[in-house]
Amino acid sequence: MEKILASEYKPKIVLIDDEDRFRQALAQQLIHRGFSIKDVDNGEDAIKIVRHFNPEVVILDQKMPGMDGIQTLQELKKIRPEVQVIMHTGHGSIESARLTGKHDVFAYVEKPCDLETMISVINEAADERKRALARHEIPEIKRNSIKEWMIGVPNARPGIILLGILLFVLIAFMPVPRQLEAFLTSQKTGKMGESVAGYSDYRKMKIGETIVDYYGTKAQLIKTSKTESEEIVNRASNIEKVAFRAKVMIGVLVIAALFWATGAIPIGVTALLVGALMYFFGVLPPDQVAKAYAKDSVVFIFGVLAMAVAIGKTGLDRRIGLLLLGTSTSIRKFALFFAPLLAITASFLSEHALVAFIAPILMLVYMGAIKSAGIKKDKSLAVMLLLMLTFCANVGGPGSPAAGGRNAVMLGIFSDYGISFSFGEWVKMGLPFVPVMAIVIAIYFLVVFKKSIKVQSLNIAEEVKKEAEKIGKMTPDEYKAAAVLLLVIVLWTTLSSRFGMGGPIILCLVLLNILGVLRWKDINSIHWDIVALYAAASAMGYGLAASGGALWLANSFISVLPDIFKSGTGLLVSTSFATGILTNFMSDGATVAAVGPITIPMATLSGTSPILVGLATAFSSSFAHMLIIGTPNNAIVYSLAKDPETGEQLITLRDFFIHGFMVFILSLAVLWIWVFLGYWNWI
Repeated sequence: MEKILASEYKPKIVLIDDEDRFRQALAQQLIHRGFSIKDVDNGEDAIKIVRHFNPEVVILDQKMPGMDGIQTLQELKKIRPEVQVIMHTGHGSIESARLTGKHDVFAYVEKPCDLETMISVINEAADERKRALARHEIPEIKRNSIKEWMIGVPNARPGIILLGILLFVLIAFMPVPRQLEAFLTSQKTGKMGESVAGYSDYRKMKIGETIVDYYGTKAQLIKTSKTESEEIVNRASNIEKVAFRAKVMIGVLVIAALFWATGAIPIGVTALLVGALMYFFGVLPPDQVAKAYAKDSVVFIFGVLAMAVAIGKTGLDRRIGLLLLGTSTSIRKFALFFAPLLAITASFLSEHALVAFIAPILMLVYMGAIKSAGIKKDKSLAVMLLLMLTFCANVGGPGSPAAGGRNAVMLGIFSDYGISFSFGEWVKMGLPFVPVMAIVIAIYFLVVFKKSIKVQSLNIAEEVKKEAEKIGKMTPDEYKAAAVLLLVIVLWTTLSSRFGMGGPIILCLVLLNILGVLRWKDINSIHWDIVALYAAASAMGYGLAASGGALWLANSFISVLPDIFKSGTGLLVSTSFATGILTNFMSDGATVAAVGPITIPMATLSGTSPILVGLATAFSSSFAHMLIIGTPNNAIVYSLAKDPETGEQLITLRDFFIHGFMVFILSLAVLWIWVFLGYWNWI
């Protein structure tokens, strides 16, 4: 007997054939080769075995009495869509192959089949099953040891899940920190620099009101009762109840960030978990939790993903690619010329829309490049193209006040403190940072992926041109899509202050449907888990801000700093560092709203320019590179970075964290050296 190596894994097989002698002989031959076999002579019993045995491969006879091969195949695919079926029949014909091809058969093998050929097909089918698991998002945890089970696989990591639950319980039920209690019970006086000024709803609070009172009313923690004389009395909410909900939100932040960063459970399920915890721990009333999930930014994310489907469906993405990438005749030119151009554009136009329209084009470039090179995958190329896109769009934020809501929040804080700051002054202080940072990002990716990219001689402009030539002249649907795209850009530019970013994109989706370009089936094909993720991130930021948890986090960062970082350039450094860390876990607007009112009074008291401190806060809120929840750009790129043929996720959460962390460090370094110590001194 041939020796079977213990380390050589053999796939589990279910063999289904009504010819007993043939089935038993083949089963013995495969067992002799080390395979784990279950054999059965009918489809009904096979379905029961497959449910419990969970094989990688099924060898199925097409002609059987009772439930035949096709019927058995259909039922097996309902139970185990990832299982790979080898259709085995002695009645092979072209017609049989055609019929079974309709039902997701991996291979069609006529019997009797040479054993070596059968084993080769089985091994190929087992490899294909791994890709099928990814397409169907089915985790498979190996249980060879406790350690292996605890580590798990993407979307199923028991050890991380247990760690997240433990951290949440420890944070939510720890004693109330004194600093948190002081914030929650401080009365609003209206004086500049008071500790409660960093609360998100500070402007809505009444003089003399505390966060306990204000949030207690919003969260319906204040009890109304009647006295014996039928007089209605409002009983103030308990400080412990309010503090508990602030701690719950800190715990929600930790568990969500941990699960999103490690892929402990599916992204969309983590998004649902955030809402479930907010509901059941009473952070906000149910209608307010639901409202927090349905912000304009969430509608915008949904809209741009659906719009990207329409643009790709009509072929308009190839035309846009010709305009934007016509000069990118090499990877180096793409990095050093296109990246800074994109970042500067993102300073004045919606960076989210830019990413949503360009990411599908780069995916076309990627797919065309690997096909031209005759390879199945070039992960490094995909990571480089798409992460460079989103990171460069992120760092366009400091370029002008029009680059995002975070900048509008900071201008509002300036106004509260009597500081007037014009659009032109902001551009002068921020725009020089943008192209320099984009070039640094480009150089980072060129250096890191120089040797690992398989397609070294990629002519991006030529690949886009090839894709455009494939579809010929523009069709009526393309003209319609182009007109609607132009309309949405005009609406965003002129009316976003009134209708937001979500309203125009929803209107344009309706128009595309009326014009016959976009069907509901097309809209339904978007990655809803990414929409859910960003909705949960928005709700989490709202809950942190409303409960006072965000204020406590922001002040905790500042309070532990050495004195050298509480004035002058040191304050600029510490402010940008604290904001940069927080903005990776909270929305940029919520981060600026929490940190700005704390640091600007510190600047005034220490003799540091409050304008510089405010700008340092706003600029670093653009450095949300590490997690896909950090910015819509990250979420959009992650959702589109899938191989359309295999369904494989080309950019993983790990890729975002590793390269995002490095770009985050580089962003701070460029901000501190080029901006704080460089041209700000010259200006």
